[in-house]
Amino acid sequence: MPPALPPEDRGLSPYTGWTRAHWAALADRMLAAVAPYRSPGGALIALPGPASSSGVRSDGLEGFARTFQLAGFRVAGEGGADPAGLLETYARGLAAGTDPHSPEAWPRPDKLGQAKVEAASVALVLQLTRPWLWDELDDAVRERVLDWLGSVVGQDYPPINWVWFRIVVESFLREAGGDFSVADIEEDLAVHASLRRPGGWLSDGQERAYDHYTGWALHLYPLLWTRLFDVTGTLCPHALRQQWEDDLAAYLDDAVRLVGADGSPLLQGRSLTYRFAAAAPLWVGAVSGAGGQAPGLLRRAASGILRHFTDRGALEPDGLLTLGWHGEWPGLRQSYSGPGSPYWAAKGMLGLMLPAGHPVWTAEEEPLPVETGDVSRVVAAPGWLVSARRRDGIALVVNHGTDHAGPGDVCADSPLYARLGYSTATVPPLTGPTTADPVDNSVAVLDDAGRATHRSGFTTLYVEELPGGAVAGCSRGTVHWVDTAGDDTPDHGSGRRGPAVPGPLVTVASVLRDGVEVRLVRLDPPPGRPGAPSPSWRAVRLGGWPLASAAVPGSGSGRGRAACAEAATAELRSRVGNLLGFTESGVSAESGTGPLARWTAVPWLATSGPAPLGRLLAAVVTLDRGTPAAPDPVLSVRDTPDGGHDVTVTWPDGHRTAVTVPCPG
Repeated sequence: MPPALPPEDRGLSPYTGWTRAHWAALADRMLAAVAPYRSPGGALIALPGPASSSGVRSDGLEGFARTFQLAGFRVAGEGGADPAGLLETYARGLAAGTDPHSPEAWPRPDKLGQAKVEAASVALVLQLTRPWLWDELDDAVRERVLDWLGSVVGQDYPPINWVWFRIVVESFLREAGGDFSVADIEEDLAVHASLRRPGGWLSDGQERAYDHYTGWALHLYPLLWTRLFDVTGTLCPHALRQQWEDDLAAYLDDAVRLVGADGSPLLQGRSLTYRFAAAAPLWVGAVSGAGGQAPGLLRRAASGILRHFTDRGALEPDGLLTLGWHGEWPGLRQSYSGPGSPYWAAKGMLGLMLPAGHPVWTAEEEPLPVETGDVSRVVAAPGWLVSARRRDGIALVVNHGTDHAGPGDVCADSPLYARLGYSTATVPPLTGPTTADPVDNSVAVLDDAGRATHRSGFTTLYVEELPGGAVAGCSRGTVHWVDTAGDDTPDHGSGRRGPAVPGPLVTVASVLRDGVEVRLVRLDPPPGRPGAPSPSWRAVRLGGWPLASAAVPGSGSGRGRAACAEAATAELRSRVGNLLGFTESGVSAESGTGPLARWTAVPWLATSGPAPLGRLLAAVVTLDRGTPAAPDPVLSVRDTPDGGHDVTVTWPDGHRTAVTVPCPG
C-alpha cells in the first residue's frame, strides 16, 4: 500500500484540502516508485512500456532527466535538506551517463534530437541545486557534464518551444565555465519573440498551434531563466523581462478560466500525457510574482489540477505515471512518447521549489472563476469562445482559430486541434474511424461513400464579445476530403496528409451564451468554381460533444423539423437540436477510441440531401450535467443585400444577440 497522504486541511485549503505537505508527500511517493527501474549506475530510469521513436536508451535518459526535475524542486524548496539522499543518487547517474565509456552512457544532444530536450532538464536542475550538487561533484564529472551539455552549441533546433532548451543549457554552460554561444541565445530569443501573439499567448511554431505548450514551456522557461541565471543586461534587458511578465499575467487571466471546477485542464492539444504539467504556468506566476493572480487562487488551481489526476488513479497502483490521461491509455501517445515521457508532469510540481513560508503556500485558497460565477470571454489568439457555468463547473471553448495548420493548408483535421469545441469534461475520439471521418464537434460534408470532409486551413473571420454575456465567432474555408492511408510520418499532433479533393466553401458561425451554442452553417461553391462542388456530395452532418461512458450511453433522436439527438450518462448530457434545415439525426458510438472511458458517443444532425448553396443551416449544441433543459433559442434570419445573413438569436430569458454570417466576398 502506498503511504497515506497527510489529513486534509479545509481551513487553509477549503476547496481542495491540500497543502504543501500533500504536494511533498506525493513527490516523495513518485520518486520512490521509480527507484526499482533505475540502472545500476543510476544514469537510466527504464520504466515499463513501449519504446519511443528515439529508442530505449533515449527513453532511459528521459526517465532520469524528468524525474531529476522533481527531485530538484523537492530539495531546493527545503533549502538543500535532502534526507532521502536524492541528489546523491542523481549525482551517481550524472557521472555514469556522461561517461562515454560507461555501459549507461547517454546519447549526446548533437547525435539525437530528444537528448536536446532532456539536456535542458539536467541543466535547469543543476543550476537550481547548484550549492548542493554541482559544487560538490568531482572535477572530472563536472568536465564530462560540461562536455555533454556543450554539444548543443551551434546545433539546429526546431523553431518551436525547443529553442528554450538550448537557451537554458547554454546559460548554464556560461555560468559553469563551459563553451557557449551568445549568438545561439540571441537567435533563440528572436524565435521566441516571433511566437508571441495577442493577449499573452504564444503559438508553438508559426502554424496555429495553440495548446498547453504555451504554458508549460513557452511561459515556464523565460521567467525561470531570468531568476535562476545571471542574464540581466545585454541578454535580457529590463524591458524584455517586463514584457514577459505582462504576457504571463494576461495568459494566466485566461488560464484560470480554462480549469474546470473538478480540476480538469482543457483536453486539447498534443502531449496530454504530461497531465498536471498544465499547472506549471500557475507556479511560474508564484515564483516570479508576475502573474497578477492572488497566491491563494494559484494554489487552488494547481492543487485542483493535481488532485484531479491523483483522485482518478493516475498514480495507481504503484505510484508510476503511465502513458495516458487518468489511467493508462496508450492511444494518447505521440511517436516521441516513451515510458519516461509522462514525467514532464513534474513541471506541474514546480511550486515545491518555493519554501513552506512562501505566500503561495500560506495564503488561504481562493475559488476558481467558475466557482464564483459564470464565465464568458473571447481569447483572440487561438480564436476561442470561452464559456463556463458555475452550476456544472465545466469549462469549454468553441474553436474558430486553432487547427495546427495555416490558412489555406490542406490536411486532415487533427482531433486535438481542429474540432469546433473542447472542454474539461470531454475529449474527441483519438483512434478509430472518426479520426478520418470527423463526427464530434464538426460540420462535415459527406460524399456519396459517406466520407466526411476536413476543415483545417480555414480562415478566421471574427471572434468577438457581445452584450449580455454572449460571444460569437466565425470561420470559413474550402473543406476537403483527404486520403491519409499512405501517410506514415511520425505523429507530432498535426493532421495527416494525403491526396485531397476540394469540396464546397463552408462558413461556420457560433453564438455562445451560458454554455449553449447556436451553430450556423452556410455552403457556397469553392473559389473559382461557380458550379456545384465536385465530387458529388449527399448531405451535411453536424456533430455535437463527445460523451464518454463505461457502458453505451443512453441516446434518443428525432426526425423532420423536430430533429434532435442526445447522448446521456448519469453525469453528462450532450445534445444537438435542429433550428434550421436539418431533418435527420442519430448517435454515433465507438468503443476503445478515447482515454476517459470505454465508450464514446456523439449525437449528430444531418440534412436529407445536399443543402442548397447560399442558404443557412442552424442547430443548437449543448453539453451539461443533465440539469433540466431550457427551451431552445429562437432564430430570426434576414438576408442582407450583399447575399449574407443577419441573424438574431432570442434566448430563453428573452435576451437577444445579433450576428452576421457574411457572404463570401
